[in-house]
Amino acid sequence: MEKEPLHFDKADVAGLVPGFAFGKILAEHDTNVFIGLSPCGVGGSSIHMWEPSQYYAPTKSYPYEDAIQRTRVAMRTGVLKGIIWHQGESDSDSLQSIVYEIKLVELVKKFRKDLKIKSLPFNAGTIGAFNVDTHPFAKRVNAAIEALPKKVKYAVVVHTEVLSHKRDVTHFNTASSRELGLRYATVVIHKFNKDKKSQ
Repeated sequence: MEKEPLHFDKADVAGLVPGFAFGKILAEHDTNVFIGLSPCGVGGSSIHMWEPSQYYAPTKSYPYEDAIQRTRVAMRTGVLKGIIWHQGESDSDSLQSIVYEIKLVELVKKFRKDLKIKSLPFNAGTIGAFNVDTHPFAKRVNAAIEALPKKVKYAVVVHTEVLSHKRDVTHFNTASSRELGLRYATVVIHKFNKDKKSQ
């Protein structure tokens, strides 16, 4: 049984992430399946660090390669049903925010190509409003995230309105992190039921 926090790189700084609540809700929704999570988040990394071969010194890792490797290991005994992507605060400046949309679209394509799933669902969350208030260019990053479903198929956006930070104006507090997990799960369940009805 998994427990919080899921991530091990910066759990003392970032606190809880939505993954545990997300998995728990999905497991309760359908007790006939086992829900597996493969945590691959890298705290503080910009989207540039998610390009192949990029080394992220603060966590001594290669974010993209590490995520692909962990996911492939998980796929040996399970079926990959989607990716949760919640990132962008580190790109909320005058330069990085301009290219965020291009990089995000390319990242989705790379994930699908390297994991060999053309229709792999990609669930992206917007940056918290509290972060946008202190980083004006975060609006541009959020606009790029919002536009993703228009750029690539099988992508959905999860919104972060009225969620709160843990007094650092960066990371979600415990209640908001769990609420965000609920929002991700609700989107996935809705999409699953919609696809099931169309079959």
